[in-house]
Amino acid sequence: MALSALGWVLADEARAERLLALTGLTPDVLRDSLTERSTLAAVLDYLAGHEPDLLLAADALNVTPERLAAARQELAE
Repeated sequence: MALSALGWVLADEARAERLLALTGLTPDVLRDSLTERSTLAAVLDYLAGHEPDLLLAADALNVTPERLAAARQELAE
């Protein structure tokens, strides 16, 4: 689910730039760490920190915002 959320974020240039700015990730680091729990959690943290994007992402992924938040918790464990 986090990878799908990342794909959704990266589909919009402004949103992608904001993700990089707020997470401190670079395109190279993001590309190299796509399967790391911490990177996937950072993507979901980014969404959780901006409710409009969280709601839009949940709708686009056909899940509830709560499910995205729960996925973030699962990655943090």
